[in-house]
Amino acid sequence: MSTDNLFNSVDTIEFYVGSAKQWAYFHEKAMGFRIVGYSGPETGVRDRISYLLQQGEVRLIFTGFLSRASEISRHVELHGDGVKDIAIDVNDLESTLSFIRENGVVKSVETKNLKGDSGTLATAKLTTFGETVHSLRDYGEWDSDLPPGFKEVQSPEANLGVKKVDHVVGNVEENKMDPWVNYYVKGLGFRQLMSFDDKDISTEYSALRSKVVEYGGRKIIFPINEPAIGLKKSQIQEYLDYYESPGVQHIALATDNIIESVRRMKSKGIQFLETPGTYYDELEERVGKIDEDIDVLRELNILVDRDDDGYLLQIFTQPIGDRPTFFYELIQRKGATSFGKGNFKALFESIEREQAKRGNL
Repeated sequence: MSTDNLFNSVDTIEFYVGSAKQWAYFHEKAMGFRIVGYSGPETGVRDRISYLLQQGEVRLIFTGFLSRASEISRHVELHGDGVKDIAIDVNDLESTLSFIRENGVVKSVETKNLKGDSGTLATAKLTTFGETVHSLRDYGEWDSDLPPGFKEVQSPEANLGVKKVDHVVGNVEENKMDPWVNYYVKGLGFRQLMSFDDKDISTEYSALRSKVVEYGGRKIIFPINEPAIGLKKSQIQEYLDYYESPGVQHIALATDNIIESVRRMKSKGIQFLETPGTYYDELEERVGKIDEDIDVLRELNILVDRDDDGYLLQIFTQPIGDRPTFFYELIQRKGATSFGKGNFKALFESIEREQAKRGNL
């Protein structure tokens, strides 16, 4: 069976959090998202509170619990605030599930038809690394932009330049990266795009390995990381220790003007990783001519890397929640199709400085 037209895009990314209202408020006020939907007792949902936020094509759901006995409560107690569900829009759920079952790699598939005033939303749930899941959603018989159980919310536009999800990064245990790459490639029809070993991504103290899988000409991109042996604890192992399982490490948000996006987010309190000023001293020699003013990039701590197709600019936030686990990346691609390999050392050293402050290096 052809794998060319099974999946469309990342539909929504749902977080399980201690306070959905506070996470929604933070993303609205500090990151430029707009609250477009609400789900809870007032909409007939009795066990949870959820807010749906959107900016550009990015849709995030923040879900909190109403009872200590809730699965959401257990998830938050174990992992802290983090990503539970990377939902994927599919063209035809039956064809997609037929392909998945035929390959036999994905073992757990739970299907459900959700009915509401807007029709029927056909869904399936796939288990992945840790407790992360993929909900597959077929909107063919569903006539609404809101999922079942949500009501529309009118809120002001606060766009800070985020356009779409560029990629979503998962962290898994040592020696578990290849089996999960096989899950996506053999099980779901993805393609391995590139790989990085501990020679590519390392510092004096720590290292990791990473492989990138993609679907549909980069419509969906999932890098998968695992820790590698180093003199001290890597950022991946720190994540695994604090999240207490594999999970989503970060979401890369694409923007067309990273300088403006970073300036505005910083003005609203978003904290980004810092880069030593020496990184910029020979930047033009490393990456060639770029359109941006290097002094501005130095001021904002924005990293630059070049590949055969062009260059990219990127920056990483501090962890968003209390635990040093989930964070965001902002990325602007000016032709580049890679992931900033030339910045790995500088990024790792920035993360290691933060680990050292926490006593975890």
